[in-house]
Amino acid sequence: MTKTNLARTLREPAELVAEGLAPASALPALERVAARYAVAITPDLVELIETTDPDDPIARQFVPTAAELDLTPGENADPIGDHPHSPVPGIVHRYPDRVLFKLVHVCAVYCRFCFRREMVGPGKENALSDSAYRAAIDYIRSHGEIWEVILTGGDPLMLSPRRMSEIMADLAAIDHVKIIRLHTRVPVADPARVSEEMIAALKVEGATTWVALHANHARELTGTARAACARLVDAGIPMVSQSVLLRGVNDNIAALSDLMRAFVECRIKPYYLHHGDLAPGTGHLRTTLAEGQDLMRQLRGRVSGLCQPDYVIDIPGGAGKSPVGPNYVSEARNIADDAREAGAETRYRIVDYCGDVHLYPPER
Repeated sequence: MTKTNLARTLREPAELVAEGLAPASALPALERVAARYAVAITPDLVELIETTDPDDPIARQFVPTAAELDLTPGENADPIGDHPHSPVPGIVHRYPDRVLFKLVHVCAVYCRFCFRREMVGPGKENALSDSAYRAAIDYIRSHGEIWEVILTGGDPLMLSPRRMSEIMADLAAIDHVKIIRLHTRVPVADPARVSEEMIAALKVEGATTWVALHANHARELTGTARAACARLVDAGIPMVSQSVLLRGVNDNIAALSDLMRAFVECRIKPYYLHHGDLAPGTGHLRTTLAEGQDLMRQLRGRVSGLCQPDYVIDIPGGAGKSPVGPNYVSEARNIADDAREAGAETRYRIVDYCGDVHLYPPER
């Protein structure tokens, strides 16, 4: 983060009250929340918050509330099971051809729904030690099946351009690593940090760099955020999006459509829409799977195919992501039985985006 933004970032509940982002009556509860979960809201995001709107979707993502003290059944400090798949510190090897590389444990801004909220922020280790970093690089080097390395954390763009350049060079020097992907919120949280120096650090010989931007509401893609993304794309770095489906933020078709269109306007391909993970104290922000599936069905019929993300859930315990979007196809059973008896092709019922049912193949 730039020094100016670092100094002006709100980190204490009393600062939130002073800025009008929370009522004074909430201060005791917010102090308890902040004692457990990190708080940080950058100036760029503070400016977006409508303090007169009690349901503001930007505030809902970043301003802590007493609801975070309420735990619901199934919530877990490691909700997607990183730990069972971590062979060495900093590495999560869940899928054969790719690994997560958790370089840092700090972020420009701390989301109230973060699935790693028990692992990041003040009081936690800021970054991998030199020895842990070398062990992680050695692990990647010794596993030839690793084609992609995903830099995450924390937010990897919290590193300096100099350090980022060193890391990118280390990874690109490994012959079998062809893709380096960064997961970040920095272009919306602190756009000025996406400097020419940082962009130069991200471009390396021997590997292709991708950037996945996390944003959940179209208002996050301000003019300065769009300019930061344009600097990346114009430099030849392709971008995809990842978002979380959040109650009161983007759980209606208008907000979700606006978000996905905003990504495409920025030359960012919508990639993942995550169902909310079972992180502690986040139940008030989670939707149901049925609600998410209905929204995806509506999105399919409302906006361009360019704007369609995959709706996925990270299966608790570490089993990985699974697509959970609506199913449009089912076997037309009574017709299928007749077809099988006659040796003909099985027929299916297909639901279109309006909810109308069609038979496939159609009747002749």
